[in-house]
Amino acid sequence: MSVSVAIVGTGPAGFYTAEALLRKGLDCTIDLIDRLPTPYGLIRFGVAPDHQTTKKVTRNFEKTALNERCRFFGNVTLGRDVTLNELRGMYDAVVLAVGADNDRRLGIPGEDKRGVLGSATFVGWYNAHPDLRDLVPVLDTPAAVVIGNGNVAIDVARVLVKTAAEMAESDLPEFAARAIQASPIRDVHLVGRRGPVEAKFTNVELREMGHLDVAQAVVDAKDLPDVVGDVEDDRDRRLKEKNLATLREFAAQPAGGKTRRVHFLFYASPVEILGGERVEGVRFERTKRDGDRVVGTGQTFDIACGLVIPAIGYRSLPVDGAPFDSRKDIVVNDEGRVAPGLYAVGWLRRGPSGVIATNRPDGVAVAEHIAADIPTGAKPGRVALEKHLAARGVRVVSFGDWQAIEQAEIAAAHAPAPRRKFERVTDMLAQLEKS
Repeated sequence: MSVSVAIVGTGPAGFYTAEALLRKGLDCTIDLIDRLPTPYGLIRFGVAPDHQTTKKVTRNFEKTALNERCRFFGNVTLGRDVTLNELRGMYDAVVLAVGADNDRRLGIPGEDKRGVLGSATFVGWYNAHPDLRDLVPVLDTPAAVVIGNGNVAIDVARVLVKTAAEMAESDLPEFAARAIQASPIRDVHLVGRRGPVEAKFTNVELREMGHLDVAQAVVDAKDLPDVVGDVEDDRDRRLKEKNLATLREFAAQPAGGKTRRVHFLFYASPVEILGGERVEGVRFERTKRDGDRVVGTGQTFDIACGLVIPAIGYRSLPVDGAPFDSRKDIVVNDEGRVAPGLYAVGWLRRGPSGVIATNRPDGVAVAEHIAADIPTGAKPGRVALEKHLAARGVRVVSFGDWQAIEQAEIAAAHAPAPRRKFERVTDMLAQLEKS
């Protein structure tokens, strides 16, 4: 009997797991379950809308979804439409791949003021995530502060200062485009508590900031060290050297000539969000290196702004029925094994780190575990899930349904935009009724 596998979550980690199972040649059926009618998770809702090349990985995921042994169950919410314990009773193996969609908090006074918006929330909004369609970000300010020195932080800063023409080939939704283009933001301060060598930007993302139409990347040469220093990993050293060289190029550019600026600031840690009900600024403490650590110096300075976007990482939420480490914000697991027949992959397993392809080894490892742990199937899997969802009256979205939604998005786009995303689940389901 085939091994029945349910994968909950259809972002990169979920698809890489399905792909690994197929490549392993295990006699199995694979059901991919997502609470939204759309697959691909953070590729659709987390990758910047102007980085369409990055999203092309979905072409490989589509091949996996169309494999005869796979089935997509969209619009199915874990905990509402089917519980984890119910899934474990139906399937020989259940893989949790629900990711980390929630923002980590700064943990400082004032972070609940109006105008503070975590990067996961803001990025989801400008990527037309249905949960965030009705969000109204505070954009009526001349200055914004983005806290963090990683790719998400730089994506946010770039989207805030790009022109409409620069975003024309993106899938930025019209409601977000209107709000951003109407904003008076002219200065974005990109602030990290560590130095330029420790920044986590990839060099492609960093270099892009030097080629924007109306925004200049501003770096103080005094903040840049002469050398990278001791870095054991050769690949990591090369990346840091490239980033340092790019920052030096920014520092050497003459001031003026452009109407917007992205200021790269280092060695500064936020200690308080200033203002009344609404944000008026951020107080930072200057930091310095102390061996491998960064410590505060006691010296503070303020940046006036009306919008603060912490981009300091994502966190997972507990999954009812699975053990959870609330300190690490991950499911308790041993190299992906959670309990007999229960596994975890991706950010839920190891925390939010790396790029899209970083999730591939998780999928490979869990596929190996399933093959070793469950050589033959004993549970009904798909048949039981279909019966269960039908009894609950759930409108399941198949992969064919998703393709119809996608084609409608493509048809609705105004060239050169690749698609015009549906903004609400109800609109997606209504489109299927018309198809």
